[in-house]
Amino acid sequence: MPRLRLMRVMAMPYSSSPLTQPHLVSLPLKPRTLLLRKPHKPHYRPSSSSTIIFFARPFSASATLSSSAEPQIPYSLKSFDGDLQPYLRCSMPHKRLKVAVLLSGGVDSSVALRLLHAAGHSCTAFYLKIWFQEDFENFWSECPWEDDLKYAKTVCNQIQVPLEVVHLTDEYWKNVVSYIIDEYRCGRTPNPDVLCNTRIKFGAFMDAISSMEFDYVASGHYANVVHSCANQIDVASVLELSQDMVKDQTYFLSHLSQAQLKRLIFPLGCISKEEVRKLATKFDLPNKDRKDSQGICFLGKIKFNEFVARHIGEEEGIILEAETGDFLGKHRGFWFYTIGQRQGLRLPGGPWYVVEKDVKNNVVFASRNYFSIDKRRRIFRVGSLKWLSRLAPDQTSHLQCKVRHGPGFYNCSLTMEFGEDVAVVQLSEDDQGLAAGQFAAFYQGNTCLGSGVILESWDDKGFPVCARALEIARMEDKSLLGKPVKIKVKSDSPTSEPDQEGGTKLNIKGQRSSQIVSAKKGRQALFPIRWLQQFSERWFRKF
Repeated sequence: MPRLRLMRVMAMPYSSSPLTQPHLVSLPLKPRTLLLRKPHKPHYRPSSSSTIIFFARPFSASATLSSSAEPQIPYSLKSFDGDLQPYLRCSMPHKRLKVAVLLSGGVDSSVALRLLHAAGHSCTAFYLKIWFQEDFENFWSECPWEDDLKYAKTVCNQIQVPLEVVHLTDEYWKNVVSYIIDEYRCGRTPNPDVLCNTRIKFGAFMDAISSMEFDYVASGHYANVVHSCANQIDVASVLELSQDMVKDQTYFLSHLSQAQLKRLIFPLGCISKEEVRKLATKFDLPNKDRKDSQGICFLGKIKFNEFVARHIGEEEGIILEAETGDFLGKHRGFWFYTIGQRQGLRLPGGPWYVVEKDVKNNVVFASRNYFSIDKRRRIFRVGSLKWLSRLAPDQTSHLQCKVRHGPGFYNCSLTMEFGEDVAVVQLSEDDQGLAAGQFAAFYQGNTCLGSGVILESWDDKGFPVCARALEIARMEDKSLLGKPVKIKVKSDSPTSEPDQEGGTKLNIKGQRSSQIVSAKKGRQALFPIRWLQQFSERWFRKF
């Protein structure tokens, strides 16, 4: 039976560096409350016998104040060098709330905590330990969670906010990691960060603390949630773009439900990353100079290929040119590659791009013509659609779309098929990286409407793989192919091509180029003679 363990972290004297603090001790709490996980949410369906023991600490008296109480200005706002009011717009500063703050040890969530504390809210910080299972034998020596927790403790000690460590490794393995592995085995490319938000951070964790009567759950995401007034309960909350379009994370939050969205606060939605760094310095946070994490949320410093190899393994396959069927080389397994991938093919004469995969026969098709006009990619299907307002948008012809995290949008139109679950999306421009399993998020102005999972790209046709390549892919004994072909260097205006002996022979254009080069050399050879003639003329003019 899975158990949710929650540890109380003792407050220690503050030091500017978490690495120079006295020994930090975590003490288990005594059993206080028994919470049964609610199985009603579609994104999390544990077995009916699943029970979670939740060890909860009592809240201070100040945390039990009603939301209608008169807000008090906290000491951090009074003593802060500068006016914090412009930075509190997304922190609900006019209310007195009990907020559960997800703290990762990074600078973003730390600044979010400080802003909520400065706004007068009663905060409890939670660190989610999602990786790895204690009894799982692994070689992950680079997992940074211990450093993350040290930073989180020190940030909380600065303002005497309690910190709880929540163990969600079993939930994470079942609801995120296992799904990722299964998707890669099927040749699709899932998005772990979207799944982590919907199923763990704002899924399993929210369910676990549901009886602790928090008003909201907060995190350091760059997004903005606009809630309705207290007397308008039936009005949907709205997810809007953050002020920082480069760091905006609404794409990763686009698959949340309305029930999840109604309980969220994102204090960083109204400020930029540059301002977050400045605030971290003014708050003298121990992680003010710490670099942002760039990888998948649960891997830390671990390379993704190592993770895939560990859990799926390796199986040698072949790489074929999509247009000709030529045998180009070998690979370690189709699950290491995604559509549009350029790195990792290790083929000469490139650049080469992964254009299709034969999952059944473990074959990867590559091409150097990925961007040619006759291979446009702007139509695809999406499934598992989830709309944040619970209903599909009324206007589906004038929307914007993101097919990956980043500041870029496409204008698009949406045509619903098979009820409300599947839609055909047509982009205004081509996108070469459409991959089944990724998410497509939809927007109208600044509002994120929801998202769906990409099913297939390029109008159901995929990249046009020739009949010879498909026939070779079905061969049972691929050792009959012999050695890979020698790849000729491709150029838009070639001046030479490699011959069979590895030398170089000029073509007609190459001959003309050589004539031009010879003429230039001839003009350079005439330079000393011309210079002497000009010098002698000037010399004789003087006499």
